[in-house]
Amino acid sequence: MSEITQAACPACLTANRVSSARLGEEPKCGHCGAPLFPGAPIDLGDAEFEKFVNRTRLPVLVDFWAPWCGPCRAMAPHFERAAAQLKGKVQLVKVNTEQSPAFAMRLSIRAIPTLVLYHDGTEIKRASGALDTGELVKWAA
Repeated sequence: MSEITQAACPACLTANRVSSARLGEEPKCGHCGAPLFPGAPIDLGDAEFEKFVNRTRLPVLVDFWAPWCGPCRAMAPHFERAAAQLKGKVQLVKVNTEQSPAFAMRLSIRAIPTLVLYHDGTEIKRASGALDTGELVKWAA
């Protein structure tokens, strides 16, 4: 019997139950029909962030960044490639700290880029600084 996991829809934030055996089969949201695992980073603001992280049982890797940050811009293509490689295993999310400075302060984001890995809504590890694709994939595992 296949294990069931929960995944939040990146479009409508509805919690969806998905068989672990189907995670690689492009499952769609039962509410809005959007892909649950787009294979690209999901941009979230502070209003959506907590709902998404708390409704997803897969690991969620978050890149806290800002548009003016050179290392953030340099890491962006690596983060995109890592999202494609980790599709259906880890959800990759980006949070722009310029648009949500109070939220970033509340989460103790003191440097950017900062990567935070969540599992079942709980922070399990954190690192500051840019990583390449291979390092991101390995760090998220």
